[in-house]
Amino acid sequence: MDFRKTEFIKSAVKPGDFIRDGRPQVAFAGRSNVGKSSVINSLVQRKNFARVGSQPGKTSQINYFLTEGKFYIVDLPGYGYAAVSKAERDRWGQLMEAYFASGLVSLGVQIVDARHKPTADDVTMMNWFKSAACDVIVVANKTDKCKKSELPGNIARIRETLDISQDTPLLYYSAVTGTEREALALALDCALDL
Repeated sequence: MDFRKTEFIKSAVKPGDFIRDGRPQVAFAGRSNVGKSSVINSLVQRKNFARVGSQPGKTSQINYFLTEGKFYIVDLPGYGYAAVSKAERDRWGQLMEAYFASGLVSLGVQIVDARHKPTADDVTMMNWFKSAACDVIVVANKTDKCKKSELPGNIARIRETLDISQDTPLLYYSAVTGTEREALALALDCALDL
């Protein structure tokens, strides 16, 4: 799969905007400031493809990107950013709930911070993926900011907190250095089996 052949298709601000054309949808989720857009940019090898804001919480709608005409990378709104108004957080929450209830999610990519224990919001997101009955790949981003000696313990804590099995792929990732970009591309290829 050539992830460089990815193009922006549309943004959805309400359930009626969701794409329902039968192609698989890979939903990328993560709390604000975890580097979700940077992970997508590193995957498609384009610097400013998914918007990276100077301020967290910039993705406020569901953004669809089509890869090789075969499947969608779906960039979900970041969650857990306190500076956003309660009304806006509620709107995002309702949009995400509708998306997960739609049956459109083929595969989930949950991005967490490799340095920290996952938050309650991260656990809620993982539960949404579980309720959608889709496979999930967990990406522990920002490994470039961790000591190598800390990673095994951090990864074990991520698995335990998110309550995921050893069978669930969990990648040490750095959107900055590109560490494990190929592994993520391969994991997506295998999971989608296109």
